[in-house]
Amino acid sequence: MYQDFQKHLQATLQQIKDDGLYKNERVIITPQSSAIQVQGENGPVDVINFCANNYLGLADNKELIEAAKKRMDERGYGMASVRFICGTQDTHKMLEKAISDFFGTEDTILYAACFDANGGLFEPLLTAEDAIISDALNHASIIDGVRLCKAVRYRYANGDMEDLEKQLQAAQAQRFRIIATDGVFSMDGNVCPLDKIYELAQKYNAMVMVDESHSAGVVGKTGHGVTEQYNLRGKIEVLTGTLGKAFGGSVGGFTTGKKEIIDLLRQRSRPYLFSNSIPPMVAAAALKTFELLTRDNSLQDKLHANTDYFVKKMTAAGFDIKPTQSAICAVMLYDARLSQEFAAALQQEGIYVTGFYYPVVPQGQARIRVQLSAAHTQAQLDRGVEAFVKVGKQLGVLK
Repeated sequence: MYQDFQKHLQATLQQIKDDGLYKNERVIITPQSSAIQVQGENGPVDVINFCANNYLGLADNKELIEAAKKRMDERGYGMASVRFICGTQDTHKMLEKAISDFFGTEDTILYAACFDANGGLFEPLLTAEDAIISDALNHASIIDGVRLCKAVRYRYANGDMEDLEKQLQAAQAQRFRIIATDGVFSMDGNVCPLDKIYELAQKYNAMVMVDESHSAGVVGKTGHGVTEQYNLRGKIEVLTGTLGKAFGGSVGGFTTGKKEIIDLLRQRSRPYLFSNSIPPMVAAAALKTFELLTRDNSLQDKLHANTDYFVKKMTAAGFDIKPTQSAICAVMLYDARLSQEFAAALQQEGIYVTGFYYPVVPQGQARIRVQLSAAHTQAQLDRGVEAFVKVGKQLGVLK
């Protein structure tokens, strides 16, 4: 049987390559930072990194590294258990409280990743009597979580409040309703209109769930996410997020919100019940992250300044940039093969980026997604813009 299946797989993979959609992994041989080395054919290559989720520049932060080392010495390497058997240490409970305090919520539950948090959210809470109204551009993890749930599914166009209202009207036929949305849509960089979503939820008796993965630590004056930006701190029923982006860039996810929701997830959420606890060292480093973010807002201020500077420079240069309210700058190229050629040419100029194309983004919407960090210097930002302009002219993107 495998010989036939192997031919099928080979043909599929070849078609992906022919379509210009094949993804190659490049190997980094240094810590994650704004300046890194990648493994080249003739040895290490120095590049400026513009495609990490390392928004606050904490992935190689010495205080986080020391906190992780210390806790590994004190509590060991791994838990070798799920939470409800013997996988809960004091560090996990301390981190859950720190996350709740950061977002102004009642309780928090940790997961191995935000993909698990979203995948394990809806099925324990809702049944076929209920409804989920989901933004069309929500992350794949939300989509998969919705698929695992028997609730009636509605979908509204990205950020379209008129369409959302129509779906809420239709969903009045169900018992309970929850609106699900990304806080920041990761491919475009736009922030969900949470104030208007909340108004509609109040009007049509619905709950709200927000995935803060690309917004926590980034959006809002002090980086507390979209609930801070729209003055809705503590009013949204469910937030999910990750420790793998602004909060240190490691692994781990969380769901935070109303106490009863979190309590039921502890009892019935399958990714929580059947996955090992995150390692103590990861939890300790994450705790240190939240400690750092309560000291001052210098990292968020630097990130916001860097983003504004880069976007203005790129727009002035003539690039087609998606409107952004986050640290994501989508440089639109539209053609999948062009996005790969552009990324490869930029690497030759010492700029590390990735071309995004179908199925990660819709057909015909290929782009370079630039992600800014508080760790970037102005000189690095200027170098990035210079390289984009040079390659843009070489490939006919700019005149």
